Amino acid sequence: MSLPWLNITDPFPSVNNLVDPDPEVPGLIAISTEISAEQLKRAYSQGIFPWYSDSQPILWWSPNPRMVLKPKNLKLSKSLKKEIKHILVDNDWEIRVDDDFHATILACAKQPRKGQNGTWITHAIMHAYGELHEQGFAHSVEVFFQRKRVGGLYCVNLGSIIFGESMFSHQKNASKLALAALSAWAIQNDIEIIDCQQETEHLTSMGGSPIERVNFIHHLEKHCGKKSPNWLFNKYALSHWLNHQ
Repeated sequence: MSLPWLNITDPFPSVNNLVDPDPEVPGLIAISTEISAEQLKRAYSQGIFPWYSDSQPILWWSPNPRMVLKPKNLKLSKSLKKEIKHILVDNDWEIRVDDDFHATILACAKQPRKGQNGTWITHAIMHAYGELHEQGFAHSVEVFFQRKRVGGLYCVNLGSIIFGESMFSHQKNASKLALAALSAWAIQNDIEIIDCQQETEHLTSMGGSPIERVNFIHHLEKHCGKKSPNWLFNKYALSHWLNHQ
């Protein structure tokens, strides 16, 4: 099998019982030269996401297994929970939702990452996800200290499922605080999983675990069509973790 090249309106190959087109690159299922918000929505609803660099065409992936985080399984250290207790009563700290999506995705693009040169968050990616944000499907969770954005993440939301994309941190634990707030809010809104795409040691340490792609696709089919919750929360969502775990 060869990898299909897609025009921007072409359908993605079905990932149900998919055999990797290129066994040497497991999870890579298609290639395209363009990317759009509408294409992204179709991709996410089918368990597919883009990941590539500036020097490559747009590569579309659906790995098996799939890394997910069940919000209720998020692991927080005792020291981080102690920090949360302090943050909840310290007016210098804030968590805002969708305060500046574009600043957040740009910060994620500039975040240095061990073992990586450059970023997959290209100008085309920022433009496409920016359109998703304007349509209400992409969101940012941003951590502020003394009115400066010190960490955060951005994600996609279809129905009652969240697709995590990238995080950044300019201060210790700032991205973990964003994830903790998002996870607590997800629990309150009966969101069962946050898609993390690919397995890493960091995600495993935070409570993520792999599931078979067929189970992930079944979850998408069940939850993507539901009504999305209102994205309204702040740092007080973190209080959930002082009463649980």
